[in-house]
Amino acid sequence: MRIGIDLGGTNTAAAIVGPNGEILKRANLPTRADSAGSVLAGLSEVCGILISDTQTPASIGIGVPGTVNADTGEVIFTPNLPLKGVNITRELEKKYACPVYIGNDANCAALGEVVAGGAKGAQDAVLITLGTGVGGGIIIGGALHTGVSGAAGELGHTVIVAGGRACGCGRHGCLESYGSATGLVRTANEIIGMHRESALWEISGGQSAKLNGRIIFEAFRAGDHAARLIVEQYIGHLAVGIGNIINILEPEMICIGGGISNEWESISEMLQTKVDAERFPHSSSASRQTIIVKAQLGNDAGIIGAAML
Repeated sequence: MRIGIDLGGTNTAAAIVGPNGEILKRANLPTRADSAGSVLAGLSEVCGILISDTQTPASIGIGVPGTVNADTGEVIFTPNLPLKGVNITRELEKKYACPVYIGNDANCAALGEVVAGGAKGAQDAVLITLGTGVGGGIIIGGALHTGVSGAAGELGHTVIVAGGRACGCGRHGCLESYGSATGLVRTANEIIGMHRESALWEISGGQSAKLNGRIIFEAFRAGDHAARLIVEQYIGHLAVGIGNIINILEPEMICIGGGISNEWESISEMLQTKVDAERFPHSSSASRQTIIVKAQLGNDAGIIGAAML
């Protein structure tokens, strides 16, 4: 019996996970983030909901939104939880008498998709999550690639436009600034001012707060000219980032998750065409190529991946 926990800034989701990645029992709690002690108490409590006092899990895995030291169980950095420098495995190991593992939450999601989701069975795969930001995780030889300090997989912070848009990380031109849902809205606001005949201009009145990915894609599917320009530019930038990943790693699969992946039917063909144009020439003509697929597990990916750490 393995327990997987997805520790979020507002919610802690956990489950007992079977050997093939199937979720057998769930538990959820609000994350009490006022102190490190309260976060640790919440982790212990959510495990207690899943198992009785007489049960001993084979292992507990925790996905953390930040950089971790998987060897020591220490959190190096996390922006929304008071856990910097805190070892979050020690107390759980004492209480439940089993190994406890931690990993970055995006890395756990990548592992989950390889175990039981869109990239199931792949030995080499990359997960890209397109939400408010752009996250990622890298699987090489069936195992997570976390890098020398545990921070590998920050795919959103690879630069695709030198000197481009300011990014929240402090750099300019990051994939996150263009390929996230936030980046999509920024692209929309750059374009619709020149196309005031667009339904998007009528909806927003030029105010970005009134636009989101769903509205933009609805206009795109309805044939709005400005919306098509926005989506084409967005997909073009995303394809540069994915092309770079393929040219560096050439994994078996690239798995696309996050909110934007809900538009898969609208974007997949265009994305494939634009990625093909970004591949190294030999790669684009080889008999075996990287396959781009949609993630399948949604929010369960992090829980399943954490259990499999």
